[in-house]
Amino acid sequence: MNKSEIQKRIEKLKKVINYHRYLYHVRNKQEISQEALDSLKHELYKLEQRYPEFITSDSPTQRVAGKPLDEFKKKRHRIAMLSIEDVFEQKELKNWENYLKKLISGQKFQYFAEMKIDGFAISLIYKNGIFSQGATRGDGITGEDVTQNLKTIESIPLKLEIHQKIPFLKNKKNLKKLIEKDRIEIRGEVYMEKRDFEKFNEKRKKEGKSTYSNPRNLAAGSIRQLNPKLASERPLKFLAYDLIANLGQGFHSQGHQILSALGFKIDLGRVCQNLAQALDFWQALAKKREVLPFQIDGVVVSVDNNSLFQKLGVAGKSPRGIRALKFSPKQATTKIKDIKVQMGRTGALTPVAHLEPVKVEGVTITRATLHNHDQLKRLGVKIGDTIIIERAGDVIPAVVKVLKELRTGREKGFQFPTKCPICKSKLVRPLGEAVWRCPNPDCSARRKEILSHFVSKKAFDIVGVGPKIIDLLMDENLISRASDIFELKQGDLIPLERFAEKSARNLVRAIENSRKISLTRFIYSFGIRYVGEETAIALAQYFGSIEKLKDASKEELKKIPDIGPQASQSIFKWFKSERNLKLIEDLKKAGVKILAPQKFGKKLKRKTFVLTGTLKSMSRAQAENKIRILGGHPTNLVSKKTDFLIVGKNPGSKLEEAKKLGIRILNEKNFLQLLQ
Repeated sequence: MNKSEIQKRIEKLKKVINYHRYLYHVRNKQEISQEALDSLKHELYKLEQRYPEFITSDSPTQRVAGKPLDEFKKKRHRIAMLSIEDVFEQKELKNWENYLKKLISGQKFQYFAEMKIDGFAISLIYKNGIFSQGATRGDGITGEDVTQNLKTIESIPLKLEIHQKIPFLKNKKNLKKLIEKDRIEIRGEVYMEKRDFEKFNEKRKKEGKSTYSNPRNLAAGSIRQLNPKLASERPLKFLAYDLIANLGQGFHSQGHQILSALGFKIDLGRVCQNLAQALDFWQALAKKREVLPFQIDGVVVSVDNNSLFQKLGVAGKSPRGIRALKFSPKQATTKIKDIKVQMGRTGALTPVAHLEPVKVEGVTITRATLHNHDQLKRLGVKIGDTIIIERAGDVIPAVVKVLKELRTGREKGFQFPTKCPICKSKLVRPLGEAVWRCPNPDCSARRKEILSHFVSKKAFDIVGVGPKIIDLLMDENLISRASDIFELKQGDLIPLERFAEKSARNLVRAIENSRKISLTRFIYSFGIRYVGEETAIALAQYFGSIEKLKDASKEELKKIPDIGPQASQSIFKWFKSERNLKLIEDLKKAGVKILAPQKFGKKLKRKTFVLTGTLKSMSRAQAENKIRILGGHPTNLVSKKTDFLIVGKNPGSKLEEAKKLGIRILNEKNFLQLLQ
């Protein structure tokens, strides 16, 4: 890949990672495995290490992802609950050690290795030895106060007491005084053992209730129950892994000894004099992970000496002195029953292998992507082949290898279509692309995908209208274009299968409620190629109305920051289509009201801002919004065109970059004065 392609890959990875990290860490939902997400994050990290000029502050590698839910009271962490950078093999772990030795030359490092339980991270605060508050990790800076739910977990002591001797501490009385007078924070994982999880799911199944997909999601969902009674009915456990208080420990491993003495479940782990010992620990666990009572997804290896750990500091979202050595992605073999092509809203055709069902990491897999025509040819795949599939980097699993030596001679070749399977239009493959597309905008398969995007949460957000309802409405000739949705009446729906009077009334009400829409969401709803949420925001803020956007020239579109040539060409082409312009007018006639973005001031007009570090008075999103309201432009990359760098607590490398370029630097106080 050339540099332009690398940059595009990085941008796509960031969007996909942020979406799935949000589902996993904030909403307790999972569309791909954590292992698959880790693989994406790892690819992004390696690309950014090779091409540091493409690192931006919004990258998942530069910040702890996620944000707290609204149901609970917010709790700000005194010390951020940072993430741990992942590595996957011995070579990467060795590279990490070489990196540490460059930072502190001549230093011999001792490590501590411990299991990485796949649970739900929380923080416990003890004041005067009494458990006073518990919080979720949230976005790493601010979590949710879930104290009452945590009090129901038997393995969390409500009062700290010394239950056993601590070999390296001679003065037990001094420790007792510190416990009774100091503020102590303990961090760890809430989890559920596999056996308890299976029993819980079995009970729900007998009661006719839905079951949970894995113990981690159940643990997280339990802690986020608003009613503590529900949490108390679930067999949750807590394992402590970090002590945030100076109780006499000079090493992380000694902190574990103190935690054990104070009555917490811990992983004894292993003190390692070198990385070879840490790798031995990892390999031994990999062999017995299936028989462990709880789920683990790797081993955490950290610099054991606390003062050295602190001296190494933080890079991006993770402390330099710690790494998570993850287990290899799981693979399985199965047979291909059939190969079919699947169409997206832009007309892109993707070959998908339909498989004999096989379990990978406890999930039954029946489909795997073959990506595109070129990949199909590279693999040399045939229907009936025995293949290796892997859950490591795709929303659905991918075919990674064909075991040609297992062929019987009865396998059938697959001919990629030259015409659209639905409308029979001749497929096209744009220059420089690997994807074949149906060019027909009236293709029913394309229209279904376009309409599904139009009603989705980030667009018009019409509750109750999903792909199946779209299919039904199209099959009954009730809708063919987006504007038809707003013409639906209750009487149109009641005769249909799936609908009764109440459900028809609810759907019509949902459509009515969606008639008012922000300009950003309106632009996003069209599904214009290369236009995601961020680009839609940029267009709405720059033009302020759909009329001005319609009339924009190619040159004007190219001037908009963060919108590349491909996106600007795609936007220009979309708004020059008579068909698309008619759609906009039809939506207006159907009663859709487009809400203009908040009016900008002129105080910061044409001024470009970059933020680094954490602000006390507001979140980064709030700061960027205030800049926009005053006419400024927040961006992520420090360059000669940057007018101001806003510096909060724990700034990153952007501060040094700004100093080198002579950019004006404002602290939070200066920034607030500028806003006033």
